[in-house]
Amino acid sequence: MAHDHNHETHDNLTFNEKLVKLLEHWIKHNDDHAENYKDWAVKTKEKGMNDIGLLLEDVVGMTELINNKFKKALELIKSH
Repeated sequence: MAHDHNHETHDNLTFNEKLVKLLEHWIKHNDDHAENYKDWAVKTKEKGMNDIGLLLEDVVGMTELINNKFKKALELIKSH
């Protein structure tokens, strides 16, 4: 599967600005992946692979936990 996204450099940005850009990118990136995991969880369950579907649902939850950490970091960096 293609994994297209932009890793452009932002040499003219401050450290904090770069970190904000990265965190925003990672949040969006993880949201996109979580949607894909959800879709595949449904598909596997439809094919009778409930154990795999449940594992994929767990991965969705883990991804959301990671994003919550990124969102908290984003709030903190924006308040500095």
